[in-house]
Amino acid sequence: MNDTTTLPPLPDRLSIDPSSPFHDAKVFEHDIGIRFNDKERTDVDEYCLSEGWIKVTAGKTVDRKGKPMLLKLKGKVEAFYK
Repeated sequence: MNDTTTLPPLPDRLSIDPSSPFHDAKVFEHDIGIRFNDKERTDVDEYCLSEGWIKVTAGKTVDRKGKPMLLKLKGKVEAFYK
């Protein structure tokens, strides 16, 4: 169904925040899946494959700039196109 030749390669580190230097809009044109410790997660804000961590929001808490507070979880991270 998906033609993998037209999909851009998934970066080692990716963030959903447009102001982040690790944000890549071309990648987000396609559905991305994140598997953390062999379970698929849908609440990931940022990931790093080589360092083995993801960042998820910490409930409704925000920092002084109004952005959500993030928790870093370490483990086995896999990124893939759906």
